Amino acid sequence: MKYKNELIKSMNYLAKKPNTLFLGQSVEFSGNAIYNTLVGVPKKKKLEMPVFEDAQMGMSLGLAMNGYIPITCYPRFDFLILAFNQLVNHLDKIRLMSRGEIKPQVIIRTSIGSKNPLNGGPQHTQDYTEIFKKTLTEVKVVFLNTPKQIFPAFKKAYNDKNKHSYLFIEHGDFYNQK
Repeated sequence: MKYKNELIKSMNYLAKKPNTLFLGQSVEFSGNAIYNTLVGVPKKKKLEMPVFEDAQMGMSLGLAMNGYIPITCYPRFDFLILAFNQLVNHLDKIRLMSRGEIKPQVIIRTSIGSKNPLNGGPQHTQDYTEIFKKTLTEVKVVFLNTPKQIFPAFKKAYNDKNKHSYLFIEHGDFYNQK
C-alpha cells in the first residue's frame, strides 16, 4: 500500500460517481503531483482552471449547490490561502447562514509542497493545517498522514450523510516515500 497509489485509487473511486467533477490547476494537463493522482479520471470529468483560486472555490461552492460533488484541487497549501475568503466566509458558513437549508458538499485537495529531492521554497512548502483547523467550523479538515487512511477518508467524505465538505491535506514528500 503506497501513498500515491491510494490517492489514485480514491480518485478513481470518486470519478465513477455520476455527480463528481474535478477542477483545479493541472487536473487536465500535467504540471504538479496532484495531476499524477488523476490518471484514471476521464477527461470529461476534469475542468482545468487558470490561476484564480478564490474564483475556483466559489465555482466549487456553486457546483455543490447545484447537486455536484466537486473535487477541487489546489496543488500547494500556499495557493489555497488565496481561496480563504470563499472557503471561510462562504463554504464554511453557508450551512449556518441558510439555517441548514443549503448543505454544499465539496471535497478539497491540497498538498504541502515537497522539499525532497528539490525544495520548492517558502512559498510552496508551508503547512497551514492547524490554522485551517482552528478557523473552519463546518468544513472537516483531514491530514492524510498514512496510506491506509486515504481511501476510507475519501469514501467517508463522499458518503457523508450530513453532506459536510472536507479539506484533505496531503504531503508532497509522502507521494514517493510512503
